[in-house]
Amino acid sequence: MARPSLGNFGRSEWAILGAPCTVIKLLADDVIKGLAPDYKGAYADTTHTDDMILPPGRLNAGAVLEYTDQLQYSQLSYAAPLSPFQLRQHFSQADFVLVNGNHQQAKAQVLVLDENKKASLQKRAANLTNVELILVSDNTNEVFDFVQDAVLNWRDIPMLKVDDLQGIITFFKGKLIQNQPKLNGLVLAGGKSQRMGFDKTAVKWHGKEQRYHVADMLRGFCSNVYISCRAEQQDEVHTGYAVLPDTFTDLGPYGAILSAFRSEPDSAWLVVATDLPLLDETTIQHLIALRNPAAIATAYTSTFDGLPEPLITIWEPKSYPQLLAFLAQGYSCPRKVLINSDTSLIPPANPDALTNVNTPDEHDRIKLLLHQKIASHD
Repeated sequence: MARPSLGNFGRSEWAILGAPCTVIKLLADDVIKGLAPDYKGAYADTTHTDDMILPPGRLNAGAVLEYTDQLQYSQLSYAAPLSPFQLRQHFSQADFVLVNGNHQQAKAQVLVLDENKKASLQKRAANLTNVELILVSDNTNEVFDFVQDAVLNWRDIPMLKVDDLQGIITFFKGKLIQNQPKLNGLVLAGGKSQRMGFDKTAVKWHGKEQRYHVADMLRGFCSNVYISCRAEQQDEVHTGYAVLPDTFTDLGPYGAILSAFRSEPDSAWLVVATDLPLLDETTIQHLIALRNPAAIATAYTSTFDGLPEPLITIWEPKSYPQLLAFLAQGYSCPRKVLINSDTSLIPPANPDALTNVNTPDEHDRIKLLLHQKIASHD
């Protein structure tokens, strides 16, 4: 099983260290605010021991958890320390996490050179494992000797003034663009076609079996394209197409999506069903052009009920823990996840392209429609 490339809190996380805690908090505020239009930020810190004497609220009475709807925000207070696994779950919806490096560690660091914190920083030199940005305070003119010893490539690291807020925001935005998950394609071809009465993935709407027609369309937009199927169907797929068999079985499309993330948890997945005979490249291109990596998914709205259309959706890596959490509560409907999560919804450019076929009557109607279109072009 492939593990996501997570740090202590998330995929993209930076510990800011070498400055007073107040400076770190204010810098985090500015960066989170500057990136807020496009990315969801989060912050991690440790309170000073003299900030609080007793646990808040009912925790002091022995409660293990207290939830408070603060109207403007929600608050969860835990009595017990959160494990790294629980922290990653809580931070999974954030696109980036900034960490007070004076108290917590992260897989990458932003180093502040401040003469007043030089001695404190020297004690944390061992934490400088992956410095990606150096910020210089007005009272400092050089890179400290112990930093040069700990960060051998310090000359290659971007260096900015600590008050160059626009430059700092530009740095983080560039990193987030660079870290945007690649997009894979997944063709859902593992259904049993019980309502149709025959394998609808093998219908040749466009001169070739539909599963191959969809896969070929996705190849122009995705890094890798896989045909999703049940384990016993693998040998039925042409050798020219990559196969991704279900490892979450008997869950339909939900199991196929989870199986894809289990295989490549750091990729985003453009999931497309095979029963969309009118689907075209323009519809796929439109969805990708409006992809919102800050959401858990980008989906079209159904023209019938206005709800998310699960048959063609881009699922971001942050949706993986969300899908598993729904499954743990007994739900295995992709649409239910989209409805109850932070999903980016867009109207379809061509509503007819989302028409799906599940019955012989629908098959005959679409077949006639396609023949009429071909005749009109001729």
